Amino acid sequence: MKKLLALLVATSALSGAAAAQEIAEFNIGILGGENAQDRLTNQECFRVKIEEALGVPVKLFAPADYDGVIQGLLGGTLDFGWLGASAYAKTYLTDPEAVEVRLTKQNVDGTTGYYAFGFARADSGITSMEEAKGKTFAFADPNSTSGYLVPAAELQGQLGDLKQYFADVKFSGGHEQSIVGVANGDFDAGVSWADGLGNWEDGFNSGAFRKASDAGLVDMNDLVQIWQSALIPEGPVVLRKALPEAVKDKVTQIVADLHETDKDCAYNVAAGEALDFVPVRHEDYLGIIEARKLQEASN
Repeated sequence: MKKLLALLVATSALSGAAAAQEIAEFNIGILGGENAQDRLTNQECFRVKIEEALGVPVKLFAPADYDGVIQGLLGGTLDFGWLGASAYAKTYLTDPEAVEVRLTKQNVDGTTGYYAFGFARADSGITSMEEAKGKTFAFADPNSTSGYLVPAAELQGQLGDLKQYFADVKFSGGHEQSIVGVANGDFDAGVSWADGLGNWEDGFNSGAFRKASDAGLVDMNDLVQIWQSALIPEGPVVLRKALPEAVKDKVTQIVADLHETDKDCAYNVAAGEALDFVPVRHEDYLGIIEARKLQEASN
C-alpha cells in the first residue's frame, strides 16, 4: 500500500506543515456498534498517529448512533469516518459534496466484503429463520447496512412482511447491543456482521462478533448462526471533501500503511484481523445507494 498510494502525497501541492496551517483541528467520528468508551479506547492509537502527522489537535467522537457520525460529516464538524455502505449512501444522497471515499478494508483472503449473520442463543432451539417465526427479532440501527438495510430487504423477500412474521421487530441501537441482547435473552434472534472467515467460536476473523468476543462480552459458543446474507460491499473510509488536499492525502496514507506500520492499531481500527486498507470508488456503492433510495421511498 505504501507504493500504491505514495503518489497521493508526492503530487500534493502543499506540504503537511503548510496544510496543517489551514486547519485548526481534525475530528474523527467513530460509527456505533460497541459502547462509546471501547470505541474511544480502541481508536486512541489512530488518533495519536493523525495528530502527530498533522500537527493539530485531533479529537475522537463516538456518537450514540450511526446518524451522529453522518450528521457530523454533513455539518462539517467531523472530518473523517469509516462508514458502512448504507451510512455512506445516506450521506451522499443528502449532500453529494460532503465527503469523498478513499479506502476500504481488505479481508485476509483479499476480498472487500462481509456478511450479515442471523443468530440466536444456542439453547433457544432456534436454528433457522423459519424457527424464529413469531419471536422477537433485533436489527441494529436504521442506518446500518448489515444491521438493517441488507438483511431487512433479503429477509422480507424470503419471509414477507417482517412485522407480521416476527412477534416484534426492534432496533437494539447497535451491533454490540444486538449481540449482547440476544445472548442475555432480551431478543430471541437478531443480525450482526462479520467477514465470514475463520471460526464461529472466535467471532470469525473480524467484525462485530469478533469485537464482542474479544471484549469478553459474549462466548460465541452460547450463540448459533441461523442465517447468512449475500455478500455486502465493505464500507468506505471517507474524508470531508472541503479539507485541504494535502490533509486528505496524508490521512489516507496513514490508513493505507496502518497494517504495515502498527499491526495492533490496525487490528483495533479494522475490528479484527484484516489484510489491508485498499482504494475504493464511489461507483462501488451505486447498488447500495439505489437500495437506500428504495428503502427511504417505502418509509
